[in-house]
This record gives sequence, structure tokens and C-alpha cells, in this order.
Amino acid sequence: MTLEPLRVPELLRRYHLQPQKSLGQNFLADHKALLKVVRDAEVGAQDRVLEIGAGLGGLTRLLAVRAKLVTAVEIDRKLFPALKAVTAPFDNVRLVQGDILEINPEELFSESSYKVVANIPYYITSAVIRHLLEASIKPSRIVLTLQREVAERILNKDEKMSLLSLSVQVYGEAHITSHIPSACFYPEPKVDSSVLVIDVYEHPRLSAEGVERLFKLAHAAFNQKRKMLRSSLQPLLGEDSDSVSAVLESVDIDPRRRPETLSLEEWIRLVESGG
Repeated sequence: MTLEPLRVPELLRRYHLQPQKSLGQNFLADHKALLKVVRDAEVGAQDRVLEIGAGLGGLTRLLAVRAKLVTAVEIDRKLFPALKAVTAPFDNVRLVQGDILEINPEELFSESSYKVVANIPYYITSAVIRHLLEASIKPSRIVLTLQREVAERILNKDEKMSLLSLSVQVYGEAHITSHIPSACFYPEPKVDSSVLVIDVYEHPRLSAEGVERLFKLAHAAFNQKRKMLRSSLQPLLGEDSDSVSAVLESVDIDPRRRPETLSLEEWIRLVESGG
């Protein structure tokens, strides 16, 4: 089935809608860019897809053409009349009104054989990724259209590691497949976007207990990221900076370093040492 481009401004006028800045609503309106996202997601006839932030249904209907089932979650109730009209021709689309951060994936899927496709605003990027990766039923692939700078920061493995990039690397392998100019969105944002693909590991790099310990340490360090590790980790690793330094040095980590300079492998060494 070949679909004609969806005319976003016209659709908004027809349903008396205004994009809500508070919800980060910048609709991906360019038809070629939408097709690019679907291509990057590698959606096939047997795939079940969770779309987060369905908006006006521009991406939803393109996913429906290829997928077995599309579960489209949208938080803004006002968009639903337009969203229902756009997706009406497809009997394999299930619309859910709600906040994805308050919905457990296991409520929507019974097994880990689904993909996630989402165009999400910057301010919930970290929360959405962690919510999906820490769920008991995880997707096999996550495809996110997000601010280009954020996508590139997630991939950073060598220097200036962020808590978000650390989270992603624990659970999967990420790469950028394409870039989308700001002009492809309506209204046009001030920054360009990228399509980030995360192929989720069958099992995380650490056990459940190890993951919990890693993030306890990482949160403590990144919450005071201007401090050296021997200071920021003191509440968790020792009574004084000397004892913390000893723990860090035992796994070849300089206690004067700051958290953004540590690689995932170094965090894992620290966790596995019992630190």
C-alpha cells in the first residue's frame, strides 16, 4: 500500500489543534523522513511495534503498512480525534491514551519480541530509555528520533560519558542510522535530530544485582560529577577518601578521575570487585 503524505498543518487546522510546547510537540511532517525512520527500524510483517508519542498518526500509519501490530501510545487526549481518523483504515493499530512512563510494557506485550519506535522530546529521553530497558519484558530494538546532540552523547564511549550513555551500553548496542533536519518537523525546532537505534541484548552486561549496584554508584558519582571519584563515592565505598582511593586503585581506576571519564568496562570492574 502506498500512502500519500500527511499534511500536518492542514490536519491541525481541521481539528482546531495547536502543538503543545509543554509536551514537546514537534511533529515529524516530512514524508521521506518518516519513511526513513520506518526503514531504519527494519519493521517486517511479523513485527509487533510499540510507538511512543503517536501524535497525529503520520508514522503510525506507515508502521501499520509493514507491521503485524502497532500499539500506539499518545499522552495528549486532544489529539485522539485526528489520530483515530488517520489510523481508521488500519485494523492492526491499537491506540492507547496515556503516559508511557506510567505504563508497564508487560501490560501491552506478553513477550520480548517487539520493537519500539518513537519521536520523543528531549526532556523525557532519559526517562523513556531507562523505563524500556529496565522493564521485565524488554523490546528487541528501540528506534528513537531525538535531538542530534543527545544521540551523539549517548554513543560517546571514550570521554564525557553520561549516565544515559552508561545506561544504554549496559543493556544494548547503539548506533545512529541517519540524521533529520529541523525543517522536517512542524513546528520547526531549533535543532536537528538523529535516528538512534538500540539493539537490546538478550541479557544485560551485569546480573540484576550488579546492574542495581552499578547505578547506585553511578548516580552517586554523576550527581556530583565535578568532584573526584574518591569524594563522590565516599558514602558508598568507605569511611574516608583514603579507603575509597584504595578500592578504586585495586581495580586500576585513578581516584582523582571524574565519573564522565570512566568507561563501562571500568564501572563493571568496580562493581565486580565488590566496590
